[in-house]
Amino acid sequence: MMTPETEFDIVIAGGMSSSCPAVLETNCFEGGASACVVAGRLAAADPELRILLIEAGPPTKDDLAHIQPARYASHLVPGSKTVKFVAAKPSEALGGRAVIVPAGQCLGGGSSVNFAMYTRASASDYDDWVTKHGNPGWGHKDLLPYLKKFENYQVEPNLESHGYSGPLGVSSGGIYGNVGEDFMHVASQYDKQRGFTNDVNGLVTGSNEYGHWPKWINGRTGHRSDTAHNYVYTQAHNKNLIILTGHFVKRVIFENNRAVGVEYVPNARIYPSTSQKVLMARAKRLVVVSAGSLGSPLILERSGIGAKVILEKNGVKPIVDLPGVGDKYQDHQGVFPPYFASEQSLTLDGIVRGDKVDVDRWTQQWEDKGTGLMASNGVDSGLKIRPTEEELKAIGPNFEQRWKQFFSNAPDKPALYFGPLAMLVGDISQAPARKYFTVLYFLEHPASLGHIHITSGEDVNAPPDFDPAYLTQPEDLALLVWGYKRSREFARRMPCYRGEFSAWHPKFPEGSEAMCRDDAIPVPVDAPDINWTAEDDKAIEENARAFMATTWHSLGTCAMKPRENGGVVDTRLNVYGVQALKIADLSIAPGNVAANTYSTALVIAERAAVIIGEELGIKGV
Repeated sequence: MMTPETEFDIVIAGGMSSSCPAVLETNCFEGGASACVVAGRLAAADPELRILLIEAGPPTKDDLAHIQPARYASHLVPGSKTVKFVAAKPSEALGGRAVIVPAGQCLGGGSSVNFAMYTRASASDYDDWVTKHGNPGWGHKDLLPYLKKFENYQVEPNLESHGYSGPLGVSSGGIYGNVGEDFMHVASQYDKQRGFTNDVNGLVTGSNEYGHWPKWINGRTGHRSDTAHNYVYTQAHNKNLIILTGHFVKRVIFENNRAVGVEYVPNARIYPSTSQKVLMARAKRLVVVSAGSLGSPLILERSGIGAKVILEKNGVKPIVDLPGVGDKYQDHQGVFPPYFASEQSLTLDGIVRGDKVDVDRWTQQWEDKGTGLMASNGVDSGLKIRPTEEELKAIGPNFEQRWKQFFSNAPDKPALYFGPLAMLVGDISQAPARKYFTVLYFLEHPASLGHIHITSGEDVNAPPDFDPAYLTQPEDLALLVWGYKRSREFARRMPCYRGEFSAWHPKFPEGSEAMCRDDAIPVPVDAPDINWTAEDDKAIEENARAFMATTWHSLGTCAMKPRENGGVVDTRLNVYGVQALKIADLSIAPGNVAANTYSTALVIAERAAVIIGEELGIKGV
C-alpha cells in the first residue's frame, strides 16, 4: 500500500543501470544532466508541484571532484562511483576488443564529470531532425531560443546566436595554455586555406574555421557549469522537490497502459549493506524517463516496451511492441595519440597524477581567484573540419560515397573534430610521469549504428547486450586514418612537441618516414609532410582498431520519429502506445550531432520542461 510520502505529481527516472567492470576509457558523456534540468525548471515554476528525482549515483554538492573542472579525470579510475562503465561485445572490427563506454552516474550525470568542452551542433544537424526524421518543430530555428535559454555566454558579448542570462556559465576558462597557442600558430602557417573565427560554435557559422575553444566553466567563479549545482541544488529550499540518489529505476508501473509510477532498488555500490528490496513510488500526473542513451531503453524494455522478441526472450510481458527501443545507437569514435610535451608546457598531467606541488599551487589560485589550471580542461583551441577536394582524395575512395550523400550539400556539417588537449588521455599507470599533449580527432557523423538491449527482465545489474558497432563501416576507418596523419603533421610542428609516446602510436615498418621517436624536436612549420605509404596506412588502421575509443557521446536509442519509421517517442516526447510517459534525454535524438553532446542534452531537456509545463498547465517554465 502506498503512503502519502511515496506519492508524487511527477517521477523523473534519472541515472542509468546495468553493471559492468570498471575499466578506464576516455572523453565526454551525458546521463542525469537532462533529469536535473527538467526537475529544476518545473520546481522553480511551480513550487507546489511534488517531484521525485531518482538518480543511480551519489550526490555531488560542493564536491571538489565535481566543481573543479580540471579534476575530471578522477572520475575515470577503476572503482569509480560517479561513472558507470558499460561493456560492449567483443568486436572483430576492433581486433577482438570489448570496448568500455562510460556514462555519468551521479547527480548531474555527465554534466558533473565530463571534459567541460563547450560545443554546439551544426544548424543542419537539427534541421535533419525535421526533414530526414519527420519531427516538425525541432529544427535549429525552433531550438535556438532554448539553446540561448541555458547559456550565460562570457566569451564575447552581443553574439546573436548565444544567450547571456542563463544559469550555465560558458567561458574561456581560467588560463590559456601554450599547447593551444602552439596549435593556433601551426594552423596559421601550415593550413592557410582555412580561416579563423571568434565563434567556433555559432550554430550556423564556425565550421571549418580555427578558433579558441570555450568551456563549460563559469569564468567568474572557476566552477564547472553542471546541471546539479545550477538547476537542482538551487532549489534546496523547495521541500516538494525530493532528490533520491543511489537508486536504480527498475521499471515503469502501468495501469491500463497509463504510467502511474516506478519500481526502484538501491545501488549496491553506494549502499552495499542495504536490502535490495524493490521499492515503489507513484506518479499521479506523469513519469519522465531521463536515464540517458544507455539507460532509458533498458528501463523501457524491463517495463514491457520494446521489440516483442527481445522482451519475451527476457521474460517480460509485452505492453507495446516498439522495435526502435535500444536500436540505432550512435556515438562519436575518436583517437587520442599521445605526444611528449616540453617541460615549459602548461598541462593537466600533474593534477591528474595527484602531484602535491601542482595540486596545491593550482588549488590555491582557484580558491583565491577562480583562475589557473584548476579552472581549465586543457582544450584551448580546435577546428570542426571539412576536407577539401585534395584532402578527400587523400582520404580515399572508401569515404567518397559517404561524403557525396551526407556531407557535400550541407556546408556547415564537419566530418571531424580536430584539436589539442594538454594532457595524456589514457591509463597514466602505463606511461612515464611526463608532460603530454594530444591532437585528438573524432568522427562527427559516423556511419556505423549499434544497439543496446536488456539481458534480464528483472536484474537491473545484468550486463546489457551492447554492440556500438564501432568501425564496422569502411568510411569511418578511412576518415580516422586520415585524422591520424593530420594530427601527427600538426603535432610535430608545434613548439611544445618533444616526440611521440611511441608505445601508443602505430607500429610503422622499418625505414618508414613515419617511424615514431620518443625523443624529438619540432620540425619547421614549412617542412614537407611525411611521405605516407600504403604500409603506413595499414599500420594506422591497426592502431585505430586497437586504440579507437568512445568519446562518450551516446545518443539515439529511443529515437523521436514516426512510429512506423522505428520511432519510440513523438514530437511531444510521449512514448508510443502508452499514456503519461515521456522520455527527456539524448536517447530521443533521431540523428547525430557534430558536437560534444552536453548542449544537445540541455536543449532537449529545456524543451521537455516547457512541453510538460504546457500540458500540466504550469506557467513560467
